[in-house]
Amino acid sequence: QVQLVESGGGLVQPGGSLRLSCAVSGSMFAIYSMGWYRQAPGNQRDLVADIPTGTGGRANYADSVKGRFTIVGDNAKNTVYLQMNSLKPEDTAVYYCHVNGRRTLWSTVDIWGQGTQVTVSS
Repeated sequence: QVQLVESGGGLVQPGGSLRLSCAVSGSMFAIYSMGWYRQAPGNQRDLVADIPTGTGGRANYADSVKGRFTIVGDNAKNTVYLQMNSLKPEDTAVYYCHVNGRRTLWSTVDIWGQGTQVTVSS
């Protein structure tokens, strides 16, 4: 069974930084993209950033985090990182890792992590 193992959330003051990590545990036939979504109370789950695993793939960011967040994928480790700088209170949310790929040649899947809380507050 494939699972996503997330780490790195926590409490940080405005202007501070955090780094989230997400590793794929288990075997996947192929991984097409990895990324992060977030959901604040009362809101829908929205894309923060994602990145294709193919060579030359470009990262995609939500407008609200451009210039502050950086997503990096390590294909050899099936791991994705989200470096979050200049954090704002409005970044407070549960952050979910997401992977799109194939468990087997015949099955495409979208896999979600359990979520990690990020709280930005003084």
